Amino acid sequence: MKKKKTGGLPLSRRVARRVEELKPSGIRRFFDLVVGRDDVISLGVGEPDFPVPWRIREEMIYSLEKGYTSYTSNIGLPELREGIAEYYTRFGVTAMPEQIIVTAGVSEGVDLAIRTLIEPGDAALIPEPCYVSYKPLVEICGGEAITIPTVPDFRLNYDMLMEYKEANAKILVLNYPANPTGVSYSKKELEEIADAVNELDLIVLSDEIYAELTYTGRHVSLAALNGMEDKVVVFNGFSKAFSMTGLRVGYVIAPPDIFAGMLKIHQYCMLCAPITGQIGAIEALKSLDEVDRMRAEYMRRRNFVVKRLSEIFEIKKPEGAFYAFPKISSTGMSSEEFAEGLLMKKNVAVVPGNAFGECGEGYIRLAYAVKFDKLKEAMDRIKEFVEEYGKS
Repeated sequence: MKKKKTGGLPLSRRVARRVEELKPSGIRRFFDLVVGRDDVISLGVGEPDFPVPWRIREEMIYSLEKGYTSYTSNIGLPELREGIAEYYTRFGVTAMPEQIIVTAGVSEGVDLAIRTLIEPGDAALIPEPCYVSYKPLVEICGGEAITIPTVPDFRLNYDMLMEYKEANAKILVLNYPANPTGVSYSKKELEEIADAVNELDLIVLSDEIYAELTYTGRHVSLAALNGMEDKVVVFNGFSKAFSMTGLRVGYVIAPPDIFAGMLKIHQYCMLCAPITGQIGAIEALKSLDEVDRMRAEYMRRRNFVVKRLSEIFEIKKPEGAFYAFPKISSTGMSSEEFAEGLLMKKNVAVVPGNAFGECGEGYIRLAYAVKFDKLKEAMDRIKEFVEEYGKS
């Protein structure tokens, strides 16, 4: 029997090969398993459990009552871009509003930057374990994603980067505080990374979405270092620290030529970020006391989770974000076996470490962005699971 054709192509060829070959998100796979299940404690998806602070919600409600439902400028509301430029001096960066594009979350911003910079045959250096979207976005553009294993301490440094001198890479993707490991960098460490960036002539995509959730001093942006202004594209947004995930407001600070390229793609694929979220973001920048309150609670949860998990596993204390990444290989189970078993036997959802790259095998990621009583119960269940099903 002949294959049915549509538009001259067999059905099996309608989807582009690059897309067909992409692996589904390992995070979303486990998220889908728990949707609609009230009996599961989900530590899988990195979403704050705090509601959007009331004064931000109130400002958005008022804007809807006034009928503010139109498009904005492609690059975003002027007041928001001015606020972001002022806000980012907090992290040592001097930027003009004309360098800022407001995007539909950091995810869109990273996509825009990679599509602007990567052509078929170009290479990107990506420290691993890493957030799930970086490698696929490079591959969609026909680029080569070269991963840099960072186990066991999860830190990138000068020597590690210089090992890839012959790769002739174009970009480095750097996320800190990092998802999934919680690792961040001091100014001294960033200066050493910057030295390697200069020697390798790289453009850095610096994903700083967890900047406000830094527990060891003030976050320092790589773009704030001398000589790095023209080599770094900064990404940040309002989803994590401001608990505004569903409102989809992120932003990019970029050098002029990269900014211009990104704006072209943004104009065609997104037009602008949602106006209601942008109005909320303007108010969010005036509400940093709310961020301080949430950060203090995340620190309390982090300390509890690390204490409990360290009684069972080897674990590095996260320096930021709201994830723990314990090593579970001592149980004799793979990452997926552990995550699936924990879900089936104890109704606790975590993400297997290999969702974040091959060197994440032997680890799991759990998000402590849930209420404290649920965290306590989840830690008890994890301990029970290891005692009952782990290698003795």
